Amino acid sequence: MPEGDTIFRAARTLNAALAGRTVTRFESVFAHVARVNDGAPLSGRSIERVEARGKHLLIWFSGDLVLRTHMRMHGSWHLYRPGERWQRSRADMRIVIGTPEYEAVAFSVPVAALTTRRELERAAAVRELGPDILSPGFDADAVVERMQQMPDVEVADALLDQTVVAGIGNIFKSESLFASRVDPFARVGKLARGDLVRVVEAAHRLMQASATGRPAAGFAVYGRSGRPCRRCGTLISRRKQGEHARITYWCDRCQRRMPAPAG
Repeated sequence: MPEGDTIFRAARTLNAALAGRTVTRFESVFAHVARVNDGAPLSGRSIERVEARGKHLLIWFSGDLVLRTHMRMHGSWHLYRPGERWQRSRADMRIVIGTPEYEAVAFSVPVAALTTRRELERAAAVRELGPDILSPGFDADAVVERMQQMPDVEVADALLDQTVVAGIGNIFKSESLFASRVDPFARVGKLARGDLVRVVEAAHRLMQASATGRPAAGFAVYGRSGRPCRRCGTLISRRKQGEHARITYWCDRCQRRMPAPAG
């Protein structure tokens, strides 16, 4: 599933191409999206901006309409010049937004909604999101407070909970826990507040670097099971974790289980 940094980059690219442009064509295979467009056509409206909110991509149109999409595992947005050949099959097309200068195509996107601003903010998928890991003025303490309300949850699973912090996925879950030397299987309530702050700040730092084109040279643990830790040489471990059996990567030595905080 694309993580927040991927959605951030996609939104930035789409915004640069589409913001301020006038819609000349809109098409969608989603009946519920097409119905809204039938009643309030997007053609003739201007595109105000494109932005990311956690793992959601939002396209704002004049006249109080917002298109929200979620990529899940295989969705993606492509940009083409008018008449340019698509790189994916038309069978994978879900949404097309045409302007005189560009054509934005959503392929294999499983979740889409065309709503008003008020409806967007009232939708549970958006309303219940935690602080966006890539938002300006991101507050790590606010995320830690949410984490501490789930003391029995393993810290790696807490990082993936979008109601705790929006945007973190499996890659940066593992990478931030390694960077902060925290055991991914430790329960939140067994970790000191300082440990939680380090983890959240590490996720923020790593994802900002990735989103702005300054990623680290290769992952430290993600996808490296059975290979030596770059810090200590211990072989990297992997295990399925949590209700959805997401794979966690970690170093047994660098992320050795910590004792519970005193008091």
